[in-house]
Amino acid sequence: MKILFLSHRFYPDIGGIEVNSEILAEKYGFEGNEVHLITWTKQKGKKTFPYKVVRNPSIYVLIKEHIWADIVYENNPCLRLSWPSFVLRKPRVIALRTWVSRKNGTITMQDKIKLFWISKAKAVIAVSNAVRLRSWENATVIGNPYRKNLFNNKTKGERGNSFAFLGRLVSDKGADLAINALNSIIKDTSDTRPFTFSIIGDGPELNSLKKLVNDLKLANNVSFKGVLRGQELVNSLNEHKFLLVPSIWEEPFGNIALEGMACGCIPIVSDGGGLPDAVGNAGLVFKRGDLDSLINAIRKIINNKELEIYLQKEAPKHLKEHYPEVIARKYLEVINNAII
Repeated sequence: MKILFLSHRFYPDIGGIEVNSEILAEKYGFEGNEVHLITWTKQKGKKTFPYKVVRNPSIYVLIKEHIWADIVYENNPCLRLSWPSFVLRKPRVIALRTWVSRKNGTITMQDKIKLFWISKAKAVIAVSNAVRLRSWENATVIGNPYRKNLFNNKTKGERGNSFAFLGRLVSDKGADLAINALNSIIKDTSDTRPFTFSIIGDGPELNSLKKLVNDLKLANNVSFKGVLRGQELVNSLNEHKFLLVPSIWEEPFGNIALEGMACGCIPIVSDGGGLPDAVGNAGLVFKRGDLDSLINAIRKIINNKELEIYLQKEAPKHLKEHYPEVIARKYLEVINNAII
């Protein structure tokens, strides 16, 4: 089968969709299909890929690639790349990796155009049940893959009361909520073990978060690690027992939770969007934006060894459901059915 894979952005750009495009396109090829990937990203970077990558295509090249294809796969709606499929009557499958709406839930004209385009697809995939319910109820839910060749658990010993936050330092990600929660835990607990909290990432809220840490007199407990990537990130996650994902924004899925889990962290996530799907039975969920709920979740796990062991035992089973080859086969089943 000749699959034309459309990804608005791609390597070397950095982001969740870019990573998923790289993983899925490779696995589609490994399953015996011929894959051409088209993207607007001009830079090539240093990597090479086992499939054809067409960057910043002309109209002629775009039409030529659509003529070649048996089916068109959009890794999130890509109207500027996929319009020839309508003219050439090529079957399309669209994966929804984020909300088809604004942050506040309103539907703009741009969103209405996307929804019309989605309605013309042979099949639609949603990255989480939350995305399905909010954006396209008839979609098939298939979660995200994670990079299992990179993220893995190398530390088998005790990690103590060590917490990590990973993400861009913006108000929507809730790092301040995590700091305030740990402040309450540290001040109230009788646990003599030291509590540590590593904040991995950068962003416009960095200085205000540092001020909050100083105001709460947590400088000995909280450290700012900056942006970490690749093996350096994996090594850091392997030093922590818990990963806090206190997003105020409703995350469409939440690959960070999977990556932390793969490195041996127990994820504690907010209940917005697709984060509950991302952790399954291998993490704890608290009420989004609710400080007391987060504090209670942390207390629940640090004082319950049986719960800790249970969550750690559930993690491998949950992670297997998100292996790249497992997710790719589920996608290919939908794609194959769209051609029939």
